[in-house]
Amino acid sequence: MACCPSVLQTPEPHGHVVQFHDNDVRTLTNNVCQYLFEGLKREESALVVVTPQHWDVFLLQLRRLGANPEKAIADSRLVRLDAERTLGEFMMDGQPDWHRFEKVISAAMRKLLAENPAGLRAYGEMVGVLWKAGQYSAAIRLEEFWNRLLQGGDFSLFCSYPIDIFSEEFQTSGLESVFCDHTHVIPTGMDETLGRSINRAMDKHLGARARELKSLISQKLRPSRAVLPKGEGMILWLRDNLPRDAEAIVSLARQYYRAAVSEV
Repeated sequence: MACCPSVLQTPEPHGHVVQFHDNDVRTLTNNVCQYLFEGLKREESALVVVTPQHWDVFLLQLRRLGANPEKAIADSRLVRLDAERTLGEFMMDGQPDWHRFEKVISAAMRKLLAENPAGLRAYGEMVGVLWKAGQYSAAIRLEEFWNRLLQGGDFSLFCSYPIDIFSEEFQTSGLESVFCDHTHVIPTGMDETLGRSINRAMDKHLGARARELKSLISQKLRPSRAVLPKGEGMILWLRDNLPRDAEAIVSLARQYYRAAVSEV
C-alpha cells in the first residue's frame, strides 16, 4: 500500500489536487478517505460531491480507518451531494453556469463553515462525470469555477478523473488544461513500483538505448504545471518525446506494474 501523500494529510492553503484512476478505484478510495479522515480528526468539515457507487465504498473505508462517518453526518460535519444531481442544478446548454454553481456550492460551504469554522475539505467527482461523458470543455470550465472559489475561500479541494494513466488518453496534449488547473497530481498507485515497472519496460523494449533515455528523463522531468508523481511524469514524457515507442513501453509497464501490485 502506498503511503498517504502529505498534501492529503495537510493540504496546502487553497490546494487543488487531482487523481486519475481506472475502473479499479481501490487507490482512489484509499486516498480520498485518508484525505477526509485526516480532516475529520482535526475537527474540520467535509463536503463530498460523489456518485452513489463511490459514496458507499468511501463510507466503508472511513469506518475501517477508525472514523465515525454516521456521527459526522449527524453533526453536519460530513455532507454528501450527489454528483450528477448537483450538476443538473447549475448546467445550462451543456456548460456550467457560474452564478448557479456559486449559489449551489457556496451555499453548502457557507453552511458548513458557519457551523464549524475549524476548516473545510472538499472532494468532487463532477468534473469526472463530465469528462466520462465527453464534455471536456465543460469539465475544464467547472475546474475554473472551483479555482475561483478557492481563491476567496478557506478550503482545499480534491478532484478525480476516470482516466487510466496507461491508456493513450493520458498524455499532455489532451490534459494540459487539467494539469494547469491543479496544484498537485496524486499518484494513481504505488509510485516507486510504477517507476520501476516503466524502467523495466524501457530496458526490455529499448535495450542499450534505455540507459541514456532514463538519464535524460530524470533531467527533464521538471514540470511547470501541477506537481507530478515520478511515474505519471515518466509516462507523459515518453508519450511527448518518444511517440513511436511509447505505446509499446507503456503497455509493457502496465503488465509489470499490475503483476507487482498483485503480489503485495
